[in-house]
Amino acid sequence: MQDVLTLQASLQTLGSVLPKWSGRRELFLSSASQLRRASPPLSSSKDLRNDFLEEGNQRSVSRLKPDEQCLKDLPRIVYYDRFSATRRMLFTSMAMYFWGHPSWVPAAHALGDPTVTIEEVTPPIYPSGKLFPTEERIVNLFARNTYSVVNIFDVTLRPQLNMTGVIEVPEGNGSGVVWDRLGHIVTNYHVVGNALSRNPSPGKVVARVNILVSEGLQKSFEGKLVGADRLKDLAVLKVEAPMDILRPINVGTSSVLKVGQRCLAIGNPFGFDHTLTVGVISGLSREIFSQAGVTISGGIQTDAAINPGNSGGPLLDSKGNMIGINTAIFTQTGTSAGVGFAIPSSTVLKVVPQLIQFGKAIRAGLNLELAPDPVANQLNVRNGALVLQVPANSLAAKAGLLPTRRGFAGNLILGDIIVGVDNHPVKNKAELSKVLDDDYSVGDRVLLKIQRGDEKLELPIVLEQAS
Repeated sequence: MQDVLTLQASLQTLGSVLPKWSGRRELFLSSASQLRRASPPLSSSKDLRNDFLEEGNQRSVSRLKPDEQCLKDLPRIVYYDRFSATRRMLFTSMAMYFWGHPSWVPAAHALGDPTVTIEEVTPPIYPSGKLFPTEERIVNLFARNTYSVVNIFDVTLRPQLNMTGVIEVPEGNGSGVVWDRLGHIVTNYHVVGNALSRNPSPGKVVARVNILVSEGLQKSFEGKLVGADRLKDLAVLKVEAPMDILRPINVGTSSVLKVGQRCLAIGNPFGFDHTLTVGVISGLSREIFSQAGVTISGGIQTDAAINPGNSGGPLLDSKGNMIGINTAIFTQTGTSAGVGFAIPSSTVLKVVPQLIQFGKAIRAGLNLELAPDPVANQLNVRNGALVLQVPANSLAAKAGLLPTRRGFAGNLILGDIIVGVDNHPVKNKAELSKVLDDDYSVGDRVLLKIQRGDEKLELPIVLEQAS
């Protein structure tokens, strides 16, 4: 009876501390561990089962003092249940392991053929020999120009290493070319566009520039902003690098290109530095929809693979001269689809010196106010650029251009309509700005073709700097 009272008191104490346990599993394991130490050792599971059944039968027959008898048998019951559950879990886990483990799948046994030797199954190796002339020319062109191509990283963006070990190059990392031995580097505006969107002042570091010094060795320099032109998607940086590692690119002429001639592109696609792709010029005078959000006229189309990271790199002709700056691709997947575009070298030669000297592009213009195209259409002007206002004492006023004005009766009298510049037809205001920007410079003398009422006039005028 004393044992019964002691066990009941233990159970009451256990119930009082039950809320302090974090879960039923800890309670069960602790209780089972204590009961196991209190129970006599068992020789085997068979003996345990026999003892349990024998004692169970005796209880069911005698039915004497059931509460006392159950409390006495509690250690053996708990221990047997725990042992049975542990054994079932063991067998179940083993079955699941062998069922799902790859080693359960029978491995393929390599039979081999012991009757042959390594020499007998090794094919003959033939020497490469000399390169074909066309191959050797391409190899030499790449070797001569690869040191003029740099890798550019926007300082506001960083390459990230993903779980597979492949470096993910964010948009904003690209290529560039060494322009001169003073350290000027030419690239696309959109390559450093994220840094330029913060309106940095000239001389501020906007990129890291990696210059190839020798085979497999690059040196990194700070790229400071010199000037940028979003409308042409061009930017100029400057690095403080020794002159002996600066190898300027040779700039060629893009105005005499022919569709079908060979071209080469060098750049850093997807972070793979100094990659060469070869193709042909597949189109000329294309409209380039640049990543800078502008349309650039006179673009060069090529089927040489141009991928993200190639932007800002050179497009070379078969003589190794730069004929364009790679800037965009036409794709629905983000990778090369065989349609790439480059800014022609004629545009680069016009804009880059201005960026170096003035920090911005200097554009030729007429310095008069033209009607927006929607307004001109409402005034029934379907062809040409309508002149709204002409500043007094301007070159346009001295040339005789008339603005739009009110008559004595309050009626609207349309001003002159510019329908052409020299031999270039003009359909609207946007086309006039494009013609002047692409083909003319400040100080050039042009012949404006004017529609004034029913008259057609030609007025000579000197182009000014656009405001």
